[in-house]
Amino acid sequence: MILIDTNIFLYAVNGDDPRSSTARRALESIINSGGPWALSWSIVYEFLRVATHPRVFPAPLDAERAWAFIAEIIHHPGGLMLTETVVHEETVDRCIQEAPRMHGNLLHDFHIAVLMREHGIKRVLTENRDFLMFPWIEVQRLPDKQGKPLNN
Repeated sequence: MILIDTNIFLYAVNGDDPRSSTARRALESIINSGGPWALSWSIVYEFLRVATHPRVFPAPLDAERAWAFIAEIIHHPGGLMLTETVVHEETVDRCIQEAPRMHGNLLHDFHIAVLMREHGIKRVLTENRDFLMFPWIEVQRLPDKQGKPLNN
């Protein structure tokens, strides 16, 4: 199973980004593969925040269009929405021990990494190098121009 990070959705929806078609193909490949994949509500809200923000997103979407894009993905078969479980507190404690330098904005990605561990997910598709800080996660990047996946 693989978790799809916010930036992949943002690249896919932004046709002006040079990574857009690569991100769309990767996203479609994962969600149409029939295998399980995951995201979290924090990823959904981060997507909505960035995709609608005129100072952050080059061609901001209105909230309705941004929601329609992500809602279609959420309802696609095979998707799992990660949420905290009864072992969340002990998982946070274990992860803090293994990645003790967490602070500030890194805590958003740390939360996602904790949820991944909590649900036994080891791979994330992202262009965010911050995920390399979590030793329990394998970072998978978008493929290069020759279609070869970039790892770490």
